[in-house]
Amino acid sequence: MTYYLYHIPGKKIGITKDLKKRVEEQQGYQEGEYDIILETEDVDIISKAEISLQQAFGYRVDETPYNKLKFNNTEMNINITEATTTFPCPANKLKGRLMDNIGMSWETDHGGLSLTLTTVEWIIKNVQTSRYNDQRCYIYNKAFARFYDNNNVHDQYDGKTRSGGLLNDKSYECCDENYPCKCKKTSHFDLIREWADERGLYDNGDTKTQALKLVEEVGETCRAILKEDFDEVVDGIGDCVVVLTNLAELQGVSIEACIDAAYEEIKNRKGKMVNGTYKKD
Repeated sequence: MTYYLYHIPGKKIGITKDLKKRVEEQQGYQEGEYDIILETEDVDIISKAEISLQQAFGYRVDETPYNKLKFNNTEMNINITEATTTFPCPANKLKGRLMDNIGMSWETDHGGLSLTLTTVEWIIKNVQTSRYNDQRCYIYNKAFARFYDNNNVHDQYDGKTRSGGLLNDKSYECCDENYPCKCKKTSHFDLIREWADERGLYDNGDTKTQALKLVEEVGETCRAILKEDFDEVVDGIGDCVVVLTNLAELQGVSIEACIDAAYEEIKNRKGKMVNGTYKKD
């Protein structure tokens, strides 16, 4: 299930699972009259973001967070037997349910099992549809437990960080590449990663908490912009970059790779400015 956090400038910030029906058909706004702030399958993150940004922009704040609404109860009730763990949804919808329940754990005769980014991938590769009910699917507990024997499912760093280590290949030569000197300079991203690693963020951090931290920093930046406080805006943007750098590491990719991927996507993009926002064709 994909959720969209949308912004109608000067009016409201809200969440929907169907932009066309909710924003265009029901509320009467056309594409270009609203912005998509966030798109995710994590209902908890988007719910926190909605409240934070509603406060930051001075809009009416929802009394009940989106993830607490009755129709958004995503708690997954699994059925555990000696041989299998069965999930209450068809296999083609399982990944979203698993991602909504990252951190969930349960006990089997073969040991404790849990949902992490690594184990979710294993489950999706090995899940089977129930022979008795195609709306349910299952995995074999013993096979899942054996996966734990050969993989550290709670450490996706493969070293110090998930994007491949600190200061390993992210520095640059300050001299001609044909006559390299020894005066390598360290990027600010490297310094951020080194700072975070020394404080245990990569050993004990979590992508969801960092994502919520990002929402908090974005909210503070928005408030500074509304107050026209230049120094606080600069500080807020810097804080967002720090959090994004660490979020990327925890997700298993470097911030540099994320920037490269984004640039490759936008470098040839055509579009126009609409209400102060660049809209792609």
